[in-house]
Amino acid sequence: MFGSQDIGIDLGTASVLVYVKGKGIVLKEPSVVAAHKKTGRVLAVGEDARRMLGRTPEDIIAIRPLRDGVISDYEMTEKMLRYFLNKVVGKKFFFKPKVVVCVPTGVTEVEKRSVRDATEDAGAREVLLIEEPIAAAIGAGIDISKPYGSMVVDIGGGTCDIAVISLNGIVVSDSIKVAGDKFDDAIIKYMKKKHNLLIGERTAEELKINIGATFPRKETIYMEVTGRNLISGLPKTLNIGSDEMIEALDEPVQEILEAVHNVLERTPPEIASDIYDRGIVMTGGGSLLYGLDMRIQQYTRVPCYVAEDAISCVAIGTGRALEISSAAKR
Repeated sequence: MFGSQDIGIDLGTASVLVYVKGKGIVLKEPSVVAAHKKTGRVLAVGEDARRMLGRTPEDIIAIRPLRDGVISDYEMTEKMLRYFLNKVVGKKFFFKPKVVVCVPTGVTEVEKRSVRDATEDAGAREVLLIEEPIAAAIGAGIDISKPYGSMVVDIGGGTCDIAVISLNGIVVSDSIKVAGDKFDDAIIKYMKKKHNLLIGERTAEELKINIGATFPRKETIYMEVTGRNLISGLPKTLNIGSDEMIEALDEPVQEILEAVHNVLERTPPEIASDIYDRGIVMTGGGSLLYGLDMRIQQYTRVPCYVAEDAISCVAIGTGRALEISSAAKR
């Protein structure tokens, strides 16, 4: 069972969510750190740092220390985790917390060690790891201990984790580095190619959230976008419609559809039958992209639905996993 300060962390490429039993999700902040280039002194973390992305002077750098679901800057990840743990349990905590952290499926032992060490260095007493699809399934309310198959597609910022789960374990899985960040990249590339307009990561993310689509909407919605005209070099504003987003996002969406199809192909027939009856469950921020569930259903011919509170599923499952010792591993 939980101790007074035992917590679960969804250490995501785009954001960090912290879950405390009895309180639920107590923190949700972007995975961004702003630091001084020369001294390495941290100036801002989370939302404050995210506002600085693309807007910092030469001597300050705003970075995302996790890329594609794994740590790319160890020191900054440790500082970010320390900041978030201090925010949740207080700077002068008497008992160090036990922490469960989720990792994408298929990460290497070196990458697992990196997550463990960074969390321990940030102040954890003990660190347990859980694979993202398992955490997502638990958070979505699936009883993973039962002898029937469930399929989860968790689309975060850096990775899309697909897994078929039965009897507390993963039967078949795949993890591809195509998720929220790749959606943003695809939008940037499209705006450059189609409109000769250079936009930043934040603008691309706003387009994705506000008008992003992978399936035609009943009514096209529009958003004004300002960027730099690549021909004149001057600022330019355009009105972009949601139909254009279908074209912009087609390539990464196709990669996700193929990955889901490949996992289904490798699934044992009895479990495949369970999945057809129960449907595919989608979790993570990327699953909220309009029409993606319909595209998966159309492509696989298997019912597909987005879990309630999809963004928080992994964090909730990570926290609850502290009570299911077999799911989290040292």
